Amino acid sequence: MKQLFKKREKKKEKRTKTYLQISTVFYSLFSIFYSLCSFSQETETDSTKVTQLKEVVLTSVRAKEKDPITFTNISKEEIAKRNLGQDIPVLLNYQPSVVTTTDAGNGVGYTYMRVRGSDGSRINVTLNGVPFNDSESQGSFFVNLPDFASSIQSAQLQRGVGTSTNGAGAFGASLNVETKSFQEEAYAEIANSAGSFGTRKHTLAFGTGLHNNFEINGRLSQIASDGFIDRASTNMFGYFLNANYVKENTLIKFLAFGGKEKTYQAWYGLEDEEKLENDRTYNLAGLYFDENGNEQFYDNETDNYWQNHFQLHWSEKWNSKWNSNVALHYTIGKGYFEQYKEDEDLLEYNLPDFNGITTSDLVRKRWLDNDFFGATANFNYDNKKTNFQIGGAVNRYLGKHYGEVVNTQFYVPGANRYYDNFGNKDDINIYGKISQELTNKINVFADLQYRMVFYQADSYKFENDVNDTFRFFNPKVGLNYQLNTKNMFYGYFGIANKEPRRDDYENGSTKSERLKDFELGWKYNSKKVKVNTNAFFMDYTNQLVLTGALNDVGSPIFTNSGKSYRVGLEVDAQIEITDKLFFQPNVTLSQNKNKDFFFQRDGELTNLGDTNIAFSPDVIAGGNITFLPLKKLQVSLLSKYVGKQYMGNIDSEESTLDAYFINDLNVNYEWNINKGIKSIIFSGLVNNIFNIEYESNGYFYTYDDDSTGNVITYEGAGYYPQAGINFLAGMTLKF
Repeated sequence: MKQLFKKREKKKEKRTKTYLQISTVFYSLFSIFYSLCSFSQETETDSTKVTQLKEVVLTSVRAKEKDPITFTNISKEEIAKRNLGQDIPVLLNYQPSVVTTTDAGNGVGYTYMRVRGSDGSRINVTLNGVPFNDSESQGSFFVNLPDFASSIQSAQLQRGVGTSTNGAGAFGASLNVETKSFQEEAYAEIANSAGSFGTRKHTLAFGTGLHNNFEINGRLSQIASDGFIDRASTNMFGYFLNANYVKENTLIKFLAFGGKEKTYQAWYGLEDEEKLENDRTYNLAGLYFDENGNEQFYDNETDNYWQNHFQLHWSEKWNSKWNSNVALHYTIGKGYFEQYKEDEDLLEYNLPDFNGITTSDLVRKRWLDNDFFGATANFNYDNKKTNFQIGGAVNRYLGKHYGEVVNTQFYVPGANRYYDNFGNKDDINIYGKISQELTNKINVFADLQYRMVFYQADSYKFENDVNDTFRFFNPKVGLNYQLNTKNMFYGYFGIANKEPRRDDYENGSTKSERLKDFELGWKYNSKKVKVNTNAFFMDYTNQLVLTGALNDVGSPIFTNSGKSYRVGLEVDAQIEITDKLFFQPNVTLSQNKNKDFFFQRDGELTNLGDTNIAFSPDVIAGGNITFLPLKKLQVSLLSKYVGKQYMGNIDSEESTLDAYFINDLNVNYEWNINKGIKSIIFSGLVNNIFNIEYESNGYFYTYDDDSTGNVITYEGAGYYPQAGINFLAGMTLKF
């Protein structure tokens, strides 16, 4: 124990030195940068300065048009058209290579997104450049930010490794979200919507306008739904507050946003094929049997969580060439999920027996209590031909995991914790990027990132306590060639490394992952037609792939697959057919393979050769046909096709999700009044207009039975049914 203590003390000393070294580097760079800057004020209009200041916050994480990065920009106008209560992943469903799914079946509550087959824990999400992914699970839970879509200014979805950013490594994509900044004019909005399954959303937004260099804007929201799946109800409250100080070349903004959610669990899907055919809304969560053997459901089998985010940004435009952004952030979250458990051993919960009775039904709560805080900074030089950035971040996560029993059949326990664990994580990164125009046709790009991760954790599920340090070097290089005014070609190569999640340690998968990403693209841009074509090859070492199975709390289990790859072609376009008719198609064709995948079947380790990576369809396609019959009326047909998927990595036909093709109809009309009320916007959304029965997610498991003396491997699967035809309608009053 003394030796272990000394080792940990030495690691703490090393970590302290590392923090001091990083802080010194940041301070020195800032001092040099500050002294080199010329502070002569250029003759620029106020509106130009305002636009440039807003862009400073995003400089470090966003790709620009000349960068050889595969990306899509999404404006607040695109988001607003369908923002009637569904969560952010669902609103991004029609982007290239994106597949979304929801637990409740109707896009409200727990929702998830995959890009190029990579799940949410491989998608790096930042909010104004600040990491959003949970440090231990590495997932992004937008259920903790209800109605956050109403406070988004824009978003950029980068596919592949992309550019260096803060937070967990990007192994499938990066989603960089910019929230609403200051508004120069005062405004107020009241938005209400309602629809199928008791879904309703109420939003109040306001802004004071810019007065004496100050402005405040904010939002209050409430979203509730009964869900398509039985008892999969959701009740969420969200808020957003933004206070800004703007003067000439300075923008200081303070943001506070967050929310609280209570969601009845629908994590377990549906295993019964008969129910899948005839009772698609059946929910296993909360199931127990009374003394007479009758099926009952616990009425509070719920997930309860609140999370608050605080950000302070200082953006400065020092002159026409130099700008900077420094941010401090703090996130606090706490919550639990409650479960009814039958016939549990009281001793396993550190509880006494009851008059010799050692088993009991009980109600337990499993808690998360975490704090995440740190600083990000970037300094940027731009002289039209040269764009140079240097930046980084220092972040710390402190997490507590503990469980309590709140009731048993026989007595109410006093204060107790049947497990009490922690997970602490420090994440430090520094990067430099340069985009250089060599000629008027050739632009080169280089991006070098060094990232350090320190993780300490314990768990009753760990074989040994975790005390790991990871050091990653993530280089990226690329080239753009502008053939003419309409055609541009680019090539890109990037390396990304990623540490395991807490769940991976619990499942014995402790190796870090490595990805080499090759991208080759062509962009065509004319007045009426825009086409983006991109070929990619993603070569993985020790990729953590989904096994298809779930753990005891409904979370997916991953395993290291050794060598694997994804290769594919992405095409998306914007076509103006007439001045009233527009078409936006996209398609992804890919192969996603594990190399020489081994599997223990019937007691023997078997090399299955190259197998399909779980949850990675070979075909993903989307489309948006928009018709403008009147000046303020817009009608859109949105279509999504997702090909056949395997839910495991052994190519078992028992593990397949069938292909599906769904269509939504979206209608928007704005009535300009300008008499007290500026305008009224009417919105309608009919989802799955052809009432298709489909499952967008599921799980696959195997188990061995040796009761006959021979080991026999059996297979099973579960599915998450999605809603048939359903609708949402809303009205927004703008003042």
